Amino acid sequence: MTKVAVLGSTGSIGRQALDVIGRYPDRFEVFGKVNSETPPDAVEAMVAHPDCDIVLVAIAGAAALRPTLAALKAGKTVALATKEVLVMAGDLVMAQAAPGQIRPVDSEHSAIWQCLWGERPESVSRLVITASGGPFWAQPERDLDDVTVEDALNHPRWSMGPKVTVDSATLMNKGLEIIEARHLFGIGLERIDVVIHPQSTIHSLVEFVDGSTKAQLGHPDMRLPIAIALAYPQRLPGVVEPCAMESVGRLDFHPLDPVRFPAVRLAREAAAAGGSRPAVLNAANEAAVHAFLAHKLPFGRIVKVVEAALGSVPETGADLDALLEADRLAREYISNSVGTLRK
Repeated sequence: MTKVAVLGSTGSIGRQALDVIGRYPDRFEVFGKVNSETPPDAVEAMVAHPDCDIVLVAIAGAAALRPTLAALKAGKTVALATKEVLVMAGDLVMAQAAPGQIRPVDSEHSAIWQCLWGERPESVSRLVITASGGPFWAQPERDLDDVTVEDALNHPRWSMGPKVTVDSATLMNKGLEIIEARHLFGIGLERIDVVIHPQSTIHSLVEFVDGSTKAQLGHPDMRLPIAIALAYPQRLPGVVEPCAMESVGRLDFHPLDPVRFPAVRLAREAAAAGGSRPAVLNAANEAAVHAFLAHKLPFGRIVKVVEAALGSVPETGADLDALLEADRLAREYISNSVGTLRK
């Protein structure tokens, strides 16, 4: 019996994780659940408890960092759904983690992970992260400043929480996923690409040095990567319906438009700069998205205010305290600037 602590139990990923756990009572047991009201000290004590086997991290945003580090320090397997942990503090987190201690839950990183099973690192040429494109990729004529909150939350393929859904609409999620993939798989930024795949049937691909490519296909259902992370190296029967190839139809791929959707370029630049830049990127984006969801910032200004924060918040360093300070300063910058940057 594997005992699982679910951090973020009331969010989209947390609820689906509890569904998976409940469907396999002979395999899993809920050790504990955490929501936004749980005190941080209680969370860290729970994830370090000797009876806990796996910690599924699905707390939204930077708040997931300390519990993740506590779980890793205690030697727990971490099923990581919160990409912001590795975005803001990837070097720190990976230095704390033993090989294989972190299992990705993001659908794209789970797909890459599965494609890499049994492969030698030197055989990998390139990682290709797929993007649905969100609700506005196929509307090039639309003025993004006129996008409403309801429009942005109407994702064409996935059911996700509001912050992740807005990130999908700006394509900032793909920038964050590039940084996450860099840390998870030890691949340089220049060997990680993004391609628009509107059907969301192929969740990501790995290209190898001999010219072959592996892709992981499946219905857009987060219960599958959750189950894979919890049960690895086994696969659980009947998690989702199989993807019948005769019914798939078209599989389209398109290049990313870096002018209309500059978030991926911004994330690459922050990752290449290193230090506290990824933490500023992450915190500024969280704060800007929350401002948009609160109707305080136009959709088309989200990435622009994040870029402004990266140019204004000073470098603080890369240890934990420095990254948390960068996080604070970035949020403060967005809070102070939202009113003036509306125009």
